[in-house]
Amino acid sequence: MGEITVSAQDIDHLLHDPKGAYGAPYQRAYAELAVSQRGRPVAEIVPLLRAAADRALLGFTAADLVEQAEAVSAGARYELTIRVTGQSIRRHTASTACRTP
Repeated sequence: MGEITVSAQDIDHLLHDPKGAYGAPYQRAYAELAVSQRGRPVAEIVPLLRAAADRALLGFTAADLVEQAEAVSAGARYELTIRVTGQSIRRHTASTACRTP
């Protein structure tokens, strides 16, 4: 299980928000990679996750990305704990977990 801290104003970089203006949330990119890269080597998946994280302006560590890539490769569930800092936002967002299908 991974963990990331994001500011309330940047939560839409991580999670899909139909009212948000940000167009490339990491949650969507991760879900697409979980389907398209299942069974692929971890070393091939990590750069794809890094690119998605960079597009979303998220600071995942290399270890975070390897852990996520292992889950994608194995088709395993991956849970991400999200800590939100700053101004309050909709309460359900802070407890949302990203899981592979």
